[in-house]
Amino acid sequence: HPNVTVTFCLLCAVEYSTMPIEKNITLDRPSAVKLICELTTSGDLNSVNVTWKKGDDVLENNYPTSATGNILYTQYLLTISNSKQMGSYSCLFQEEKVLRGTFNFKVPELHGKNKPLISYVGDSTVLTCKCEDCFPLNWTWYSSNGSVQVPVGSQQNKHVVNGTHANETRLRITQLLEEDGGSYWCHALFQLGESEEHIELVVLSYLVPLKPFLAIVAEVVLLVTIILLCEKYTQKKQQPLDGGKEFEQIEQLKSDDTNGVENNAPRLRKTEPAGQ
Repeated sequence: HPNVTVTFCLLCAVEYSTMPIEKNITLDRPSAVKLICELTTSGDLNSVNVTWKKGDDVLENNYPTSATGNILYTQYLLTISNSKQMGSYSCLFQEEKVLRGTFNFKVPELHGKNKPLISYVGDSTVLTCKCEDCFPLNWTWYSSNGSVQVPVGSQQNKHVVNGTHANETRLRITQLLEEDGGSYWCHALFQLGESEEHIELVVLSYLVPLKPFLAIVAEVVLLVTIILLCEKYTQKKQQPLDGGKEFEQIEQLKSDDTNGVENNAPRLRKTEPAGQ
């Protein structure tokens, strides 16, 4: 059992408070804990009923209560040595209404990469998880296939799990394939429970960045093709019209030539014989 008692004080401010007060407490190893709540009220302190609960279960009446002026104090002592003793502990002051203060005990949170990690086929990548100011007993990596978590094995030349410090772990994945993409979970084991963090890995083909460019090129080619087809169609449509005009012009020239010949021919005057 631990020799040091950690004290956490939670102030249930005043009797007019309507919102529950909560305090989150992180523990990564067994600890002796003293929880303290106090209530400031203008009413009769002797009429205030004090209760402690773990979750919804009422705890044994072994918590001392004292009063100073218009402030009522209560405290609860316990030793948290396993995961079953983690959870929520609440002090309740009941007069005309119930005021509650809650201590939430949990193991440390892990920190990975919030945004998806993007890499490419054939490359290598490193997934990292850290635990601030805590030292897990063991680290484990899982990959998620839908709702099923599959342990990541240390395949030769594929997966390498290591860490330069006890409070972090790294999963190196080499020779990436598209099917290596998905959800990965780092799992930490503590004396008082377990914690995990999620990291999303996206593996892209090198053709993916070119897709927008190829799409633009395809649109340009299609547009140029349509323009050329339209021009060709227009030219074919104009050819019969142009031929008709040329024919009319030739006929007009012929007609003009004929009229010119007729107009230029000498006119013969009929002469009557003299003496008739």
